[in-house]
Amino acid sequence: MDDPPPYSAHCGRWRCANLSNTCQTSSVNTLKPRILLVEDTPDIALWLGTALRQAGMEVRFATDGVQADAALQAGHGLDAVLLDLQLPGQDGLSVLQALRARGDAVPVLILTARASVPDRVLGLNMGADDYLPKPFDLSELEARLQALLRRPGRTKSLALRLGPLEMDRETGVVQLLGQVLSLTRREVSALRVLLESPHRPVSKEHLHEQVFADEATGLDAVEVLIYRLRKKLEAIPSGSGPAVLITTFRGLGYMLTWPGGSGA
Repeated sequence: MDDPPPYSAHCGRWRCANLSNTCQTSSVNTLKPRILLVEDTPDIALWLGTALRQAGMEVRFATDGVQADAALQAGHGLDAVLLDLQLPGQDGLSVLQALRARGDAVPVLILTARASVPDRVLGLNMGADDYLPKPFDLSELEARLQALLRRPGRTKSLALRLGPLEMDRETGVVQLLGQVLSLTRREVSALRVLLESPHRPVSKEHLHEQVFADEATGLDAVEVLIYRLRKKLEAIPSGSGPAVLITTFRGLGYMLTWPGGSGA
């Protein structure tokens, strides 16, 4: 991702404030909160996405309602959603309604210029957890988002699993056949992406975006990372072969599979 545009581009719309780095951690295995930012204005999405990443979060983007709905299907692995309402293709309230109809309780913070009381009441009644009208201060956005992330029992199972492979979502600790694996932060991030799409190929481009974010690295960095991760997984065999496999599919990417079963 490029650097955000100069702040003057937002004069009159946003108050200047920097997100803090309070949620960053020195633990190599701690997973960052994963946020979906749904915003159709490119410069605003870039500005907010950069600020959230500087605050220690992983950010996915959707620029319209159709993309947002697709990104929020079962197994999305998100910790929170920042949702604009005025979206092309499918409006934000429709996205929210469909999400809650699926029984998904991932926290949703609405960011919108629709600031009237009836609009806020409608959004909250349809399942939004919080509502922040534009323009807003970044420090307030961070405070509200952190409050949602701290909410007990807010979203999902504390573990990602595929057969004998298990990852704790909160700590990033990975166990295979009961043995704790020694993984780097990037290896944990890559494995998390693969665990969220079991038995489905994940492209190099997607892995690069999720693991390396704004770093000036090429796709070859993904190849090296997967090579190291594969070796660590294969070092703990099960019976006549590896307990789990990372298979390369030329032109498609990498897929995590469990030879002993058909799913997680």
